[in-house]
Amino acid sequence: MKTGTSPKTRRGDLFAAACPSRQILNHVTGRWGSLVLVALLDGTQRFSELRRRIDGVSERMLAQALQDLESDGFVSRHAHPVMPPRVDYSLTPMGYEIGLHVRELADWVEGNLPRIQRHRAAA
Repeated sequence: MKTGTSPKTRRGDLFAAACPSRQILNHVTGRWGSLVLVALLDGTQRFSELRRRIDGVSERMLAQALQDLESDGFVSRHAHPVMPPRVDYSLTPMGYEIGLHVRELADWVEGNLPRIQRHRAAA
């Protein structure tokens, strides 16, 4: 990170090993975090709904991705005081903003999948 600036104007530096922006980028672009962000663009969902939607994710990995995204300020967790327990997850305004960027990337990958697969087959 740059030195000599106030915390409000400090900008991250992904190429600096100690910069926390690397960990945040990993949360956003990681295997499960990116899928959580894109899934929540459709609106508030319960844990079980996310688990069904994101094929292949374990409970543990989904819980970790949600915790990471919540700690970064991208996901909001709302626990309802009912039995059985009910917890809803939604994107914060900042989460919605980054979610749109992640969805653009995902759309590009899906749209270019045949081309990518041809390159993989040729390698």
